[in-house]
Amino acid sequence: MKTLFAGFLSLFVLITITFFLIYAIPGGPFSHSDDKLTPRYVLDRINERYGLDQPVYIQYINYLKRLVQGDLGISYTKLNTTVNEIVAQGFPVSARVGSVAVIWAVFMGVTLGILSAIYKNTFIDWFCRVFATIGVSVPGFVIAVFLLYFFAVKLGLFPTYGLNSLKGYVLPVAALSFMPIAYISRLTRSNMLETMEQDYIRTARAKGVSEISVVLKHALRNSINPIVAYIGPLIAALLTGSFVTERLFVIPGIGRFFVMGITDRDYTVILGMTIFFGGLLILCNIVMDMVYAIIDPRIKFQK
Repeated sequence: MKTLFAGFLSLFVLITITFFLIYAIPGGPFSHSDDKLTPRYVLDRINERYGLDQPVYIQYINYLKRLVQGDLGISYTKLNTTVNEIVAQGFPVSARVGSVAVIWAVFMGVTLGILSAIYKNTFIDWFCRVFATIGVSVPGFVIAVFLLYFFAVKLGLFPTYGLNSLKGYVLPVAALSFMPIAYISRLTRSNMLETMEQDYIRTARAKGVSEISVVLKHALRNSINPIVAYIGPLIAALLTGSFVTERLFVIPGIGRFFVMGITDRDYTVILGMTIFFGGLLILCNIVMDMVYAIIDPRIKFQK
């Protein structure tokens, strides 16, 4: 119960802070600079229609009432479209790409980290470390542009846009997973090197345990906790999409709606996307806490 209560409390604080920060900015969703020709009484009627003429605290209370019922509100800029419909439309697309990216990032990151730790100070270790350094240093949009230009435009191996075939997933997944692979590999390597020096590893080897069992059963299992801690936020981030990646590869995911909401000053879309991402992040962290307890029995999960 403690973990669930902390999760709900965190979400409530996130909603409150985001709501009042949005309304603290001068102007509104219908007061753009290009609307100077719109009569004032028309703007007043529009604000009245959406309840924007009421005091902020009244709008906050009304929003919470709708939110408790699962209603994220109606978009101010997309005609006759609710935020629930936007989420239902964009999230499945982002989730398909993001789930593949998460699996690929974890598999490749852990694999490279293990190889780098086992073959310390060799060419394999050097290659993995250089790759990890590039991965965490180069911005994601640079990687995405390079992949798009080289593999799609120049070589023509993959489509330049859309998810109409399995090939369409390759470049977006590679772009999304490049940095996580690098980070996970560095994390795995550093923890593996520390674990491999422990006495129980020497004891296992002295007993004649195979090197594969020593690495996977003993060393990796006792080095994986920091990796699991990173996977929680990673899942939430990749499942909710990346605006740059979705924009470059023309993927109709959920990430673009968040940026469009900010650009258009669409209050309900901004709040809805923030709540959705925050709720997913909290859920992933709770699940990772459960995984902690399974991996390491010494850690007790607080329900």
